[in-house]
Amino acid sequence: MDSNNVLVPGFDDEQNDVLKFKLQKIDVLPNGCICSLTGYIDTYNSSFFQNQVNKIIACGFVNIIMDCSKITGVASTGFGVLTNLLKIVHQNNGNIILVNVQQNIYETIELLGFTQFFKIIPTLEEAYSYITQNAGVAGNGEVFPKLVTCPSCAKSLKAQKAGRFRCINCKAIINISETGSVFVE
Repeated sequence: MDSNNVLVPGFDDEQNDVLKFKLQKIDVLPNGCICSLTGYIDTYNSSFFQNQVNKIIACGFVNIIMDCSKITGVASTGFGVLTNLLKIVHQNNGNIILVNVQQNIYETIELLGFTQFFKIIPTLEEAYSYITQNAGVAGNGEVFPKLVTCPSCAKSLKAQKAGRFRCINCKAIINISETGSVFVE
């Protein structure tokens, strides 16, 4: 597990008996990391899970592919932690993509309505392709996705593209230009 510490200094200093991490950098994406998980996430280890992923994010890895092929279960607290982590990476123009999600876990995600928040992709290859195409390689000049602020209510919103949108908070109609400028109609 020395490779985890090379990628994220001090990562393996804290261990958990039921949840293991293996990290791998995505070479063509400076802020990309594959996080292979083994075990399960429950109430007892959810803070460990959150701390470990926070370490990854603190090192600048905000595009995270989580390989869930060896995850046997996720308790509600685990989904809560994942949702919080997703908010953090979105604020940094990143994303968390779940891959190889077992059917029973996918059904729970779907039942809880989290499929609208999480990008779930069947394989690592497809996730790798998705994240490199949609996150963009550093320096390519892409504006979107972009975190914008509603001029009417100051609510932070994530815009995937330019266009006309309704604020989810105040219902104001806002326009976002191709350059990312925001104004109210």
